[in-house]
Amino acid sequence: MPAITETDFQNIRVAVGAYSDEAYTTARKISGTAVVDRGANILITDQESYIGQLRWFKPLAPVINVVSLSNASAGTGTDVTTEMSKYIKTMRAHGAEQVNLQRIISQEDGLAKIGRDFGTTQAQDEHNAILAILKGVARAEVDRVAGSGTGLVDYDTDPDVSGTNANGFFVDINAAGIFGAAATDPASSRKLYDPSASGAARFARLFQAVGMAWKDYEPAYMYLLTTPEMMAELRVANLVDTIVVQDGNLAFETIFNGKFRLIPTRANQGDLSGDAAVNAQSTSTSFVIGPGAVGFKDIMLTNEERIEFDRSAASYNGGGSTAVWYRWGYVAHPSGYNWGGSESAFASDANYSASGAFVRKISALNLSILPIFHS
Repeated sequence: MPAITETDFQNIRVAVGAYSDEAYTTARKISGTAVVDRGANILITDQESYIGQLRWFKPLAPVINVVSLSNASAGTGTDVTTEMSKYIKTMRAHGAEQVNLQRIISQEDGLAKIGRDFGTTQAQDEHNAILAILKGVARAEVDRVAGSGTGLVDYDTDPDVSGTNANGFFVDINAAGIFGAAATDPASSRKLYDPSASGAARFARLFQAVGMAWKDYEPAYMYLLTTPEMMAELRVANLVDTIVVQDGNLAFETIFNGKFRLIPTRANQGDLSGDAAVNAQSTSTSFVIGPGAVGFKDIMLTNEERIEFDRSAASYNGGGSTAVWYRWGYVAHPSGYNWGGSESAFASDANYSASGAFVRKISALNLSILPIFHS
């Protein structure tokens, strides 16, 4: 082995000293899109409780009177009604520590790295919470199905049916119905796209699912949260539009002239195939999501509550250390649902995605999240 020269030493010093940030390669963050309604009617977050309430006016059920010029009886009035749902608060904290004199060796300020990453930490946490909420909504709709109830299997299925034969606001591509007989094994299983068809026909199932869900109340545009595999199929079928849509801080590829804004994610989107209400061959979940599907409100914190430093001069044999804690809080709540989980603690992502986390409160045609189960 040749001797190490002075030049080599300089190269080692430069290489060790050239610190840079590794790029964040996590999923595209939904929290920065119109899926999240940051102007939602979550007006009060400072109640003395872990939960709060949302109220809204229900659609009128008008009593139409036929005017008479000969009958002096009073007309019948129309009642105005309101509805209420509960939301749960979320509080999160992120802490990190720097050994004060480590800078002598690294020539880098660790606190600067910690500080500039906190914003990304919070954004990723909000994104993960929304993904968990989507799973919780899917679980809520599947849990509604009891007895002989089902999801949306044709254009006549009423998802508002409740009770023993309740129907859920979800589509199972592998269930018996408009897509054919129930899939019984992997050979008969069906994907969201049809690989045997050509061009746009490959995604007829997607439009059928949307039509069964919203009928003549279909949103002007929607988001399709799906897997990279599905994105590849869309591109192979040459269905991705050439013009992208700017939405919040992100630019989206779209399909069918902007009808669906594509959000690919490698995050686990939930596998409910073990549930009796979902076909065992439907191991994947995609979501069609309308604008404003998740109401969002930041919980206001004082400067002392948000950022706090803890210095220890004696630690590390007098080298000292500084710990910094960053805290944030929010209310994230799916439109049309009531919080059904614990009311005595802040919500975790596991709480959001658990069975019983959400209970539907409004007409299905006003819902904005459609889970689609497929292989």
